[in-house]
Amino acid sequence: MPTRRNPMCTEKMEADRDRAGMPVARRSFAALAGAGALMAALPARAIAGKPVKGRDVSITTADGICDAYFVAPTEDKHPGVIVWPDIRGLRPAFRQMAERLAGDGYAVLCVNPFYRWQKAPVVDAENHWGVAAVREKLFGYLKQLSRPLVETDAAAHLAFLDAQGEVDTARGIGTSGYCMGGPMTIYTAALKPGRVRAAASFHGASVATDKPDSPHLLIPASKAGYLFAIAEDDDKESPNEKVLLKSVLEPRPEWHEVEVYPAQHGWCPPDGRVYDEAAAEKAWSRQLALFKASL
Repeated sequence: MPTRRNPMCTEKMEADRDRAGMPVARRSFAALAGAGALMAALPARAIAGKPVKGRDVSITTADGICDAYFVAPTEDKHPGVIVWPDIRGLRPAFRQMAERLAGDGYAVLCVNPFYRWQKAPVVDAENHWGVAAVREKLFGYLKQLSRPLVETDAAAHLAFLDAQGEVDTARGIGTSGYCMGGPMTIYTAALKPGRVRAAASFHGASVATDKPDSPHLLIPASKAGYLFAIAEDDDKESPNEKVLLKSVLEPRPEWHEVEVYPAQHGWCPPDGRVYDEAAAEKAWSRQLALFKASL
């Protein structure tokens, strides 16, 4: 989170990637901006599933109105899932990912974590991640997004899900997070341990550190199963992270998995510069395994 160092979620790293010839070009962003284009870019097995229906929603929190996207199968009730996006926020790629997860049998709420400062999308074809000023703005938002604020939002999002007719309230709620969203899944699970029963972190930002306020120290207070999918470059920079995670997960009876993937930080979203289809598909399948075992 904002007070912790994450070497793979910094402006310096983005500058390094740009110098390496990996910028997000305006044309590339525009090509992926439409939901149809995103769906076409995914493997066929990624878009098969239950018929779903989605809608834009507004969630009242203690600090204002959070814009979000809610999508669920068109029939029956299903376990709820909160999705915390990466630093580029709620955008077409994450709407598509939410729809895919709904097709797998879940009622999914994908939120705008930056609603206090800007409605989604916070990036677009003109103001994309490759623009230094855009990155500076988003890192500024992130620095203000403290654990208490995340917990305030998580409480509102959980209440929203439980009020929806598509959600099976007899079953646990899951949560997944990408990059900065990784710690948010832990905060959510620890906030309502009797309600949140699964948390998945994909290339999560500083989910386990040697600091006294490290997110992983909250895991024993939760009752959730956990999946931590760690990027290869994150692991190289912080090799002790997986050790710290296992130290709190292994004594617990709940489902857990910690794995380093042969992919770069940010490999999961299909609109990312380092998207890795094979690794993303594996991570997706492990998320489904977690949810099946825990919800």
